[in-house]
Order: sequence, then C-alpha cells, then structure tokens
Amino acid sequence: MFENTERTNLDQMGEFGLIEHLTKHVELNEKSTIKGIGDDAAVLDFSNKKTLISTDLLLEGIHFDLRYVPLKHLGYKAVQVNLSDIYAMNGIASQITFSIGLSSKFPLEAVEEIYEGALIACKKFNVDLVGGDTSASAQGLIISVTSIGYADEDRIAYRSGAQEGDLLCVSGDLGAAYVGLQILEREKQVFLDNPKIQPDLEGKDYIIERQLKPEARKDIVQLLDSLDIKPNAMIDVSDGLASEIIHICKQSDKGCKLYEDKIPLDQMTYDTAREFGLDPTVCALNGGEDYELLFTVPQSAYDKLRNLPDITVIGYITEPNAGYEMISKSGNVYPLTAQGWNAFKK
Repeated sequence: MFENTERTNLDQMGEFGLIEHLTKHVELNEKSTIKGIGDDAAVLDFSNKKTLISTDLLLEGIHFDLRYVPLKHLGYKAVQVNLSDIYAMNGIASQITFSIGLSSKFPLEAVEEIYEGALIACKKFNVDLVGGDTSASAQGLIISVTSIGYADEDRIAYRSGAQEGDLLCVSGDLGAAYVGLQILEREKQVFLDNPKIQPDLEGKDYIIERQLKPEARKDIVQLLDSLDIKPNAMIDVSDGLASEIIHICKQSDKGCKLYEDKIPLDQMTYDTAREFGLDPTVCALNGGEDYELLFTVPQSAYDKLRNLPDITVIGYITEPNAGYEMISKSGNVYPLTAQGWNAFKK
C-alpha cells in the first residue's frame, strides 16, 4: 500500500501533504457515501434508515503500549473497537472518520503503518473512510475514530430494552483479551530487565491476537437478522462481562441471574489464566476488551439459538428487586459486581 522504506520526517510534508499522502489509497464503496474526503465535510445519504454514530478516543500510555503493540495492529484495532459500538446497537457500520495526533518522534513510515491497519479494517468490515484530521501532539500518540452506521428504527437494540424472563446471551468466548494482555505485560517486563531475552509467546497465538487484533461481531448482527431474532437489549463487552450485564440491567430497570458454568471460556484462556494464578471466571467477568456482543432475547427465540456454536445462553433477566446475582459452579449465589476497567484509575 505504502512504499516508503526510509525514515521521512513529518515536517518535510506539512499537514495537508500528510493528509493527501495518507488518503490517496482510500476507496469509497458504500452506496450511502455521496462525498468522502476532499471537502469540508462528508455527505451521506441513508434514505429511510436511522443513523447511528459513535466516537472513541485512544491515548498512548492509557489504552495501548507501543512497546508491544504493532502500529498496523493499532490502526486496525482502533477502527474495529469503534465499529463494535455500532454493531452493539444491532446496526451496520458504513463509514468512519479517523483522526490522529502525534509527536515528532514518529516518522511518516510509522503513520503509514497505522493508516494501513485502519484501511485493512475498513476493507474487512465494508466501511468507507470519509474524513478525519491530523495534528501535532505533545503527549504522545492520540487516535480518535468516529463510526457512522444505520439500522431500521424497529431493529435498533438499546441497553434499556431487556424484559423480565429474557434469556441473557453472549457471542464467542470471554477473558482471552485480558489474559493475552497479562502475557504481553510479562514479556515487556522481562525485556526491560534484559533486552537480550526474546519474548516467549509460543503457543499463545489465539489469546495474544484477541488482545492485539480483536474482531468486532458484525457477523452476529447479520446472523440474528437472518434468523429473524430482534434482541431486546444489546451491548458490546468492552469493560468486562459483569459491567456490561449491570449496564443492561440498570438501563432496563431489571435484575439478572448469571450462571458461572455457562460463561464461555476458551481452553487456552482457562489454562493460561491458571498459569498466572488468576481465576478464569474473574478474567471473563472483569477483564474486558473481548468485544463480543451481550444481548437479551425473548424465551421464544431459544429454539433458534440453542444449536448455534458461537452464541451461549448464560442466564436470564429477572425482576428489579431480585438484584444482580451469579450462581457459582457449586450452586452458591453471589452478588454480581462490576469491577471492569477504569480509565481514570491511578
């Protein structure tokens, strides 16, 4: 995509030259994109659909560590975690804007890596890059992505729609991203102590990829639509399963029962968590960054869901006074509490 191989200082290009260079490979494929990059604003036409918009901000040292996050992966992940918010509304993402602030320590080639990752994500998820901005930054690398999508009004799934008796469902498996992060942090510390030692990531590809290159679940939205299942409530699992369940319950004014033995855990996640002395269930409940979809559906949808390999029924929605509860593998009842990631925690 980009062919530069030497180090090119950004001050040689200027802001407009940089933007022109980075966006020359952008292709527009969405019918709803009337005008993309090149004017003061993009022009979109969603006809009779409702428009969905979400924005995420990623800061170096807070959301990512460049000592182990490849720049291409970072660009890819920045896009897909934002698209995940559109899919969490039971919508389809169609456009993004991609803005970046960076210091003089980054050469052009580094910025190209980030944008290449972003464009790979755009191509995979069939979205158009229609705008953005670049700026100098005194605080390290900053990435801001805004995603735009659409849905029929009667198909939008809010967090507030859960009904008493609804089945609580989740896609994929949980906890892998958090356990993958533990491996990366461990190997970073080993490297800092002795730069001659190479990182030991052998056999951990799946959970490392879940941290560095997670995949938004557009396919689940499409699957539910093909089965004519409309979730009553939906959210993506970015801050941990417990936090997301409680978000739905609070917004819907309902309680819940979650069954520990139903929480989907990959075997590698389970085994590696144990190697670190971690409880695999706690990793799933509080780890975050899985970007799976958590949703509730009426019990009448159970026959359509029960044989799907990538969707698990993990509990059900109860009356508000029942509170938030988890039934352990041994049958004990524990209050479900949110201890997910906190961006402002020191």
